[in-house]
Amino acid sequence: MPGKDAAISHRGMRTAVLNVGIRTVLLRRGPSGGIDGVFGAEGCGVRSILKELTARVGEAVARLDPQADPLVRPAADESHGDYQSNCAMSLAKKLGQPPRSVAERIAAALEVSDLCEPPEVAGPGFINFRLKADAMAHRLAEVPPAPAAGEDRVGIAPSDAPEKVVVDLSSPNLAKEMHVGHLRSTVIGDCAARILEFLGHDVIRENHVGDWGTQFGMLVAYLRRTHPDVLNRPDALQIADLEAFYVQAKALFDADATFKRESQEAVVALQQGDTATRRIWEAFCNESLRHCHRILDRLNVRVVDRGESYYNDLMPQVIDALERDGHAVESQGALCVFLEGFKTKEGEPLPLLVRKSDGGFNYATSDLATLVHRIRTLKARRIIYVVGVTQKLHFEMLFAAARKCGIAPPEVRLEHLAFGSMLSRSGAPFKTREGGTIKLKNLLDEAVAAARAVVESASGDEDGDEGAAPMSKRALSREQVEEIAETVGLAALKYYDLSHNLIKDYRFDIEAMTSLEGNTAPYLLYAYARIRAIGRRAGVDFATLSGSSPILLAHPTEQALARRILRLPEVIEQTGAELKPNLLTDYLYDLSKAFSRFYDRRLGVRVYDAPTGELRVSRLRLCDLTARSLKLGLSLLGIRTLEQM
Repeated sequence: MPGKDAAISHRGMRTAVLNVGIRTVLLRRGPSGGIDGVFGAEGCGVRSILKELTARVGEAVARLDPQADPLVRPAADESHGDYQSNCAMSLAKKLGQPPRSVAERIAAALEVSDLCEPPEVAGPGFINFRLKADAMAHRLAEVPPAPAAGEDRVGIAPSDAPEKVVVDLSSPNLAKEMHVGHLRSTVIGDCAARILEFLGHDVIRENHVGDWGTQFGMLVAYLRRTHPDVLNRPDALQIADLEAFYVQAKALFDADATFKRESQEAVVALQQGDTATRRIWEAFCNESLRHCHRILDRLNVRVVDRGESYYNDLMPQVIDALERDGHAVESQGALCVFLEGFKTKEGEPLPLLVRKSDGGFNYATSDLATLVHRIRTLKARRIIYVVGVTQKLHFEMLFAAARKCGIAPPEVRLEHLAFGSMLSRSGAPFKTREGGTIKLKNLLDEAVAAARAVVESASGDEDGDEGAAPMSKRALSREQVEEIAETVGLAALKYYDLSHNLIKDYRFDIEAMTSLEGNTAPYLLYAYARIRAIGRRAGVDFATLSGSSPILLAHPTEQALARRILRLPEVIEQTGAELKPNLLTDYLYDLSKAFSRFYDRRLGVRVYDAPTGELRVSRLRLCDLTARSLKLGLSLLGIRTLEQM
């Protein structure tokens, strides 16, 4: 195992793992919390509507079959109700009775009058539930005001079964700068970590950086030539362009036999722990991480850096154990683990190579050692790898080997959160005009520039009716424009990525992602800012609205908005369980559309000029709950909100 880590403070939130020269970013976390899918007082533990209905249907179904699944889901068609149970269909076959008859027996046994209208049996045996307006109003009225400081959970209470979870995200190669290929792993991994943290889990966000291997011998040798003082002043090392530095080093490696020999000697010295070589290598790794964290800080992504080198001393121990226990055998000079079910195209057994014929280790060896550390040292019970779908076979074999060799016991969940590629607008691979890889920094700048153009050109009434141009006519200072452009541009990039089905490729379209219309971050950011503008126009501080004043849900648009707000806990829970961020983006877009209809003077209701004071307070509270739900949902996507746009 590596030696003990020594930490050095860096701007109050970072440390350095000295034995590998890799800096660690400490997680600055708010109060730990999670969700049972709950609305009500903080920490009260009351079930969400979905869980409440599931429990009650479960009680009724248990009278017919204690093992039956209640199968309660949100209704796909709102004309049929708000929730639906399909349990009668599966139960009918077991009982040998008509599904509709079984559904009627279940409906008759249900106790849901405090929550729903009488359940309706439809079609061959569906049980439909429609929420009562007064029940929705009562639940919304119980949500406490936003706290003056700290995290606003919008009345969602923490889980009572937290787990230790490792999310493996971002993971750039330190030899080069972060490029567009790292965007998805970084953004998706950050979103998964945020949601799981909110759900109450103890999450470790590991940035498994590539900091080891032959190429680092080349870079160390090149540093000696170009920065001869690096050994005396390693902390002063600065490289303006890592990409150019790597290209120059590689060109010299290919052209100069003497330099190539120096590079190979540096690799051996590095692997043997030579102090001088290690100091140069550490200086390069720290400089690379400074480049990396400028991007991560800009994206507001927090990670713990742990390089492949961290497991260098552990890998031989893993190999020894595999050989000792008979899990790994020699094949054509290499050491392999053969796994049931994995075959080559020719039908031969497909091995997982854990030691090459020259005695060197590879990714599989490093990944097995990483799993040992995460399970036995970090005590993780769920490990999520946010890596592209092209690595599907690797992770299938890695997980199978970890199970076979006893590294990962059955109670530890191993998940490959796979994602497709980001393509150019034409559908081709995303490259520069010269065919090179686009730096992630340049992509972020492009998104911010597009957002700046939208901010500078848009104008409108900041709290007008649905369809009004979503920007304030007020003059914005240059500083305000830049702040809004940075927030909107990065939000647009993240949201566009997360709103797609993860497993599929998608096309990068800067105009679509920065549009103020449709399912985009700018649209949702405007929806949030618009609600805050309503409060200013009404002359109220939402946080001071009396909790003793009732919420009234008489108008159809009020009821429709209430239904959307109440679904927030179950959507967050489902997103955390399935790790599908697009479930949350779809919900937020649906919520914002419901608010637009509610606030539209033609389709909805009057708010700050409501006919009575009681209605005014009730509708302003609905505005506040909508804004808080939007802010929470966007924050779980890694998106900051703006009070004004």
